[in-house]
Amino acid sequence: MRLIGKNGSSLPPGSVFAVYVPVPFRENDSERLYATIERYSFATLVNVVDGAPYVTHLPLLLDRERRTLYGHLASANPQTSALFEGQSTLAVFQGPHAYISPRWYAEPNVPTWNYIAVHAYGRAVRLDDAGLAGLLERLTARYETETERWHPGLLPDDMLSRLRKVITGFALPIERLEGKYKLSQNRSRADRQGATAALHEHGEGALAALMDEALEER
Repeated sequence: MRLIGKNGSSLPPGSVFAVYVPVPFRENDSERLYATIERYSFATLVNVVDGAPYVTHLPLLLDRERRTLYGHLASANPQTSALFEGQSTLAVFQGPHAYISPRWYAEPNVPTWNYIAVHAYGRAVRLDDAGLAGLLERLTARYETETERWHPGLLPDDMLSRLRKVITGFALPIERLEGKYKLSQNRSRADRQGATAALHEHGEGALAALMDEALEER
């Protein structure tokens, strides 16, 4: 598959996706970005299928040491075969977000929306059968409760074998990681304090806590 730019030339694999990140909202701390990925692991996976963006929503596991994401798709999903064509793939992780009313500011301004998001870019590699089996074990271990833990080994062997044949596991080594933490860093201290106080009152404590943290770091 050849991706075409505005001038008709081929786009290099790593240049297909990008995100606008003004300097005040740029987050470069890899440990903080990893923590966001792990906390909000239900991702939006984006690549190009037949010349157009294609999206799947799915959980992804992060291996910090290997700097790699792991997941699986339905084999019938058109995105699956495109994953292994050498093109750049984007995984988006969305954290807390909420509307910010100008009524909460100390100074006149306009409404906005605060949020955090992490974008991970890489080229996917297909997992073999053993790799897929291990991934399924890790996925269920990650999300099952401690007291009522389910695992794939509880399925009948023939059923588990059939299920593995209709899904494809992949690894996505992270080549580039971007964080956009839009937490009113471009506003005055009074504005930011007013917004976080209102968010706490409106039940948006997770976002408010991130804004409080960013305020103390300034």
